[in-house]
Amino acid sequence: MKVLGVTAEVFLTAFRTLPKKEQDVFFAEMLKDRRLREDLTDIAIAEERSGDKARPFRAVLKDGE
Repeated sequence: MKVLGVTAEVFLTAFRTLPKKEQDVFFAEMLKDRRLREDLTDIAIAEERSGDKARPFRAVLKDGE
């Protein structure tokens, strides 16, 4: 694992050991931060669409008209 990923791995391990109610409190606090909320939404959308077939940019623009 790269050095940059070590801290994240430790954090994730600690988070997973928290009781469910504490995890819920953590997420609720994170979602109060607009920037974090937007980042999480973007990540969730990207993950959901990761298997979608790519479309030409012009086709996407045409759909918006």
